[in-house]
Amino acid sequence: MKIICKKSNLLNGVQIVSKAVPAKTTMPILECILIDASNGEIKLTANDMELGIETNIEGDILEKGIIALNAKIFLEIVRKLPNNLITIETNSNLATTITCEKSKFDIVGKSGEDFSYLPKIERNKSIVISQFTLKEIIRQTIFSISLNENNKLMTGELFEVKDNMLKVVSLDGHRISLRNIELKENYDSIKVVVPGKALNEISKILTGEADKDVTIYFTDRHILFEFDDTIVLSRLIEGEYFKIDQMLSNDYETKITINKREFFESIDRGTLLVKEGDKKPIIMSITDNNIELKIKSTLGSMDENIDIEKEGKDIMIGFNPKFLMDALKVIDDEEIDIYMVNPKAPCIIRDSESSYLYLILPVNFTA
Repeated sequence: MKIICKKSNLLNGVQIVSKAVPAKTTMPILECILIDASNGEIKLTANDMELGIETNIEGDILEKGIIALNAKIFLEIVRKLPNNLITIETNSNLATTITCEKSKFDIVGKSGEDFSYLPKIERNKSIVISQFTLKEIIRQTIFSISLNENNKLMTGELFEVKDNMLKVVSLDGHRISLRNIELKENYDSIKVVVPGKALNEISKILTGEADKDVTIYFTDRHILFEFDDTIVLSRLIEGEYFKIDQMLSNDYETKITINKREFFESIDRGTLLVKEGDKKPIIMSITDNNIELKIKSTLGSMDENIDIEKEGKDIMIGFNPKFLMDALKVIDDEEIDIYMVNPKAPCIIRDSESSYLYLILPVNFTA
C-alpha cells in the first residue's frame, strides 16, 4: 500500500476514529486503526466491538492495500509531523514507513485481515435530523445519564420516534431530562436505548452546522449515524426503558416564573461555600413575588433574594445545587417556569410547548 494525503485531512480522520479505540483491551488488534485503500478510497476504521467509527479521507492512492496501525502511536506521529503532505507506505512484511518532508518513521503494522470490521446492517428504518439539532439534543440531556454500570439502561438515552416527533430521555435516579423535537416528516414508530458513550463521542465529531444533516438508521441491535464522510455504529442497550410518563405529572401547587440567568448565578455563588464532596442543599423559600435562596456550610452561609412571579402556595424546598445548575445551563430561554407540589415531590422545569422538561428530586434539609 502507498498513499499520500495532506496532514490536516489525515489528522482529522485519525482523531475522529480514535474515539472508538478502547482504552483497555485484551485484543491488540482493537488498539489499531485500520487504513483501507483497497477499493479506490482511503477509509479509516476503529472498533471496540460496542462502538465503531469509519471515515473517508481525501488523498491519492499510489498502491492499493490495507494495514492496521497502533492508534496511539499513529495519532501522535501524525499530530507531530510538519503541516505538509504525508506518505504512508507498507511492504509485504507489514513494515510501515510514514514520511513527511525530512521526517521518517518506521513502525510495524498488523494484518488488516485480522481486524474486526463494522457489521453490515440493514438500512430500512431511519430518520433525518440536522447536525445542529442532534448536537443540541445530546448537550441538553447527556448530563443526566448514570455513570453506574449496575443499571445499564440508565447509562443510555431513550430515542423514541412517533409520527413526526423524536423524544429523547435520560435519567439517573435523581433527575430526568427530556427533549421533544419536531421532525420534517412522519416516520415509523421506533423505540431504542442508545449508550451514552456513543452519544458523547458523536457530539464531539459533529460540526453542529444547521444546514448539514445526519441520517440515523435503526435496527433491533444497532444504531448507525451517517454524516459528512463518517459513520458511527453502536450497539443498543437491550431492555425495556423506564415508564417515565408515570413520573411526569401536570399537577402542581406552586408555579414560579424566574429569570434563568439570575437564578443560575445565585446558585453558582452559593456553591462557593460548598467543599467538593459536601452534600449541602440549596434551600428555596418561595413567597409572593420573591424567592429566598439559602445555603449553609462549614465555610459560611449565603442568603439571596430574587424577584419572581408566583402562582399558588408558598413553599420551602431543598435541592442538590449541581442538579439545578446542570439543567439551567442547557436551557436557552431567558425566563423559565418551575412547577412544584410539596417539599417531598420533584420539581419540574418545562416550557409551554413541552420542547424540554427537567425533573429534579428534592433533598431533605433542616431549616
